[in-house]
Amino acid sequence: MKFVSATISDIADFATAEPAEQPRALADALARQIHDQWHWDTPDQPGGNDQVDQVIDLAIVYLSTQCAPYAEALVAGLRHALNIKTLIGCSAENVISPDCEHDNEAAITLLAARLPNVQVTPFYLRVNSVESWNEMMDSTETFRAALTVPAAPALFVLLADPFSAPVESLLEAFNTYYAGVPVVGGLASSAHQAGDNVLIMNDQVAHVGAVGLALSGALTADIVVSQGCRPIGPTYKVTGASEDLIFSLNGGSPLKQVQAMVDELAESERALLHNGLFIGRAVHKPSAATEDVLGRGDFLIRAVMGVDQTTGAISVSDQLKDGEIVQFHVRDARTAEEDLELMLTPQAFSDAPAGALLFSCNGRGMRLFDHPNGDIRVIQEALAEDDLIPVSGFFCAGEFGPIGNRNFLHSHTASMVLFRPVEEGGNAEGGMRKEPRE
Repeated sequence: MKFVSATISDIADFATAEPAEQPRALADALARQIHDQWHWDTPDQPGGNDQVDQVIDLAIVYLSTQCAPYAEALVAGLRHALNIKTLIGCSAENVISPDCEHDNEAAITLLAARLPNVQVTPFYLRVNSVESWNEMMDSTETFRAALTVPAAPALFVLLADPFSAPVESLLEAFNTYYAGVPVVGGLASSAHQAGDNVLIMNDQVAHVGAVGLALSGALTADIVVSQGCRPIGPTYKVTGASEDLIFSLNGGSPLKQVQAMVDELAESERALLHNGLFIGRAVHKPSAATEDVLGRGDFLIRAVMGVDQTTGAISVSDQLKDGEIVQFHVRDARTAEEDLELMLTPQAFSDAPAGALLFSCNGRGMRLFDHPNGDIRVIQEALAEDDLIPVSGFFCAGEFGPIGNRNFLHSHTASMVLFRPVEEGGNAEGGMRKEPRE
């Protein structure tokens, strides 16, 4: 298993090319970086079928907003310059390379992988109406027929257009029909209106729906989902709720419970409330023996949207039910950094990953941190040994990743997957490794 990455971050260098030739020049420059890292000689006719030893099993490309108009020509150039079996990608507000988050910069990043004994199966989901989406997700048979992937994949990578794909329903379909299989990815983020995002699958460049791939075979995928929050106060049981309103916590007014909790906080923690108050839903109902040791990875974080001063009810950006366990959370730049460091800590007990994909919220980066490269710096410091880990990613309009055994749509989150080959004597079918709770 071998990953390499290529990045172009100064598109102006290619301005001397004829406009029609610029995408081809960009593709050739990316291909040269890939060839150099794998010590391949650049062939006279790249991409020829005789390049048996130069096959790339999987390539994933992300284009910043400024580069999205080049998508079709760039894809054609990449397919000509590199012998790629499966190519997926999308457009994004900003992209991420192994050592840089390219905030407000025209950039393209490409991750290429050679994956022996790994099956890579791409798919493109596109239907023309809400009714058609519902029909596709209505049963195991219709959903599996739309994906046409192996029956027992280890992992799904999903890239979707937020204007045309019903993402939360789609993730629920994955949870139902591929129970326990993680889905990582994010929403394309380069566009402000329908039809302007770019989705890529092999030779196709589309603007609606979702593209993705299933991976199975001789790989291990570690999933890290950092929601950038830390808990405050005790846990509570929801004792009265309807849709997005919570009427009762531990048998009392939610507003009074929050007020009592805030009164007990240190001044430094109270200051974090200026960034908003969040609520974490425990992803499983703990037993009495474990309820007091729920950790960050056990909660799905949602925003507290408002308070009814008359009734004491609170509104949240989710739908809760009676009996659920919740805990309030806070978030700021330092907390987000600490949470990512904490979630990466178990990786110290493993060899460095061969490669990684990163899906970071477009509310992170320089919108959150007062310094550049906030997430990628923490990741490389935690994972890299002698050389940087080949990482490719983008800033998303929403991130996908599992909490517990279910996949969710997140915000303000860094979701990533770390790839390693199956250890000698390990399970040849591969799979996902779960991190211990903190």
